[in-house]
Amino acid sequence: MKKFMNDPFEVTNELVEGFVIANEPHFRKLDGMNVVVKKEIPENKKATILIGGGSGHEPLFLEFIGKGMGDCAVHGNIFASPSVDMVYEGIKAANTADGVIMIYGNYQGDILNFEMAQEMARMEGIRVDTVRVWDDVASADAEHKEDRRGTSADLPVIKIAGAASEKGLAYDEVLRIVTKARDNCRSIGISLSSCTLPAVGEPIFHLAEDEMYVGMGVHGEPGVEIRPFCRADEAAKILFDKVTNDDLPIKAGDEAVLVVNSYGATTRMELLIIIREIKKLCDAAGIGIHAVEYGDLCTSQEMAGVSFTMMKLDDELKALYDEPAVSPGFSRVQW
Repeated sequence: MKKFMNDPFEVTNELVEGFVIANEPHFRKLDGMNVVVKKEIPENKKATILIGGGSGHEPLFLEFIGKGMGDCAVHGNIFASPSVDMVYEGIKAANTADGVIMIYGNYQGDILNFEMAQEMARMEGIRVDTVRVWDDVASADAEHKEDRRGTSADLPVIKIAGAASEKGLAYDEVLRIVTKARDNCRSIGISLSSCTLPAVGEPIFHLAEDEMYVGMGVHGEPGVEIRPFCRADEAAKILFDKVTNDDLPIKAGDEAVLVVNSYGATTRMELLIIIREIKKLCDAAGIGIHAVEYGDLCTSQEMAGVSFTMMKLDDELKALYDEPAVSPGFSRVQW
């Protein structure tokens, strides 16, 4: 394993310090904690947005705070939940409005720690609600979608949340809209290689050169099927079919936001080739593409592979998605 790092057990501390240095005019770090908050939160906000989870997925979550995005990021150790204390202090730091809405992936450690912090904050009179992202169709069937893992749908959900919050919508309205955005997202991934945890130095799993793993999780969780490695167009069809054949109620005439995400080692060249084929598949299905986001968005260290997310739009979500957003890891502006 070759990584530019110092002590592998200090990776998260050092990357957060580097983030704050690189973006010093806009963010502050809480003392002794990997909790980063915007220095200026607009006074018109009725709901502030706290996002978080384990590190190792950058730019998710840390770099998705900014204008029209999250207000506070709580960054745990590599692939590990932030502590209860970190989430609790993050809630208090972000609570400059009517309350805080937390967005994080549907993982047991995150659920336990975020919910405990939420209860502590509520005991102090702070309004806190949660929207857990559960978009990965490979991790549970449609009847048990609340058991699914949260993956690259975090980006469009955070984008919608940030837009609704930035517009100063009422707290209950923001919560309703964010929940709808989450429920309109589905994702699937294909891995070509494993990631390596800095503190371990060895791959989590192994694939032969002629194999790929469909449905692999962003922490190396088992997928659903090892298949022969294939051409880009065939991979795109696997991704498209897995998402649209699930319970996402999308049909001809609907519009969607697409996210084509690199797990860390997959090049933009490869992503664009996959996007080309997905466009053909959308056209054949009569699905309109409102926006395509691509690049390193929800990574898994240096894992090779790609995930595909589709968020079905209605008029409300479409208008909010088009609101401007500026953050270190993702921006959306009108040309």
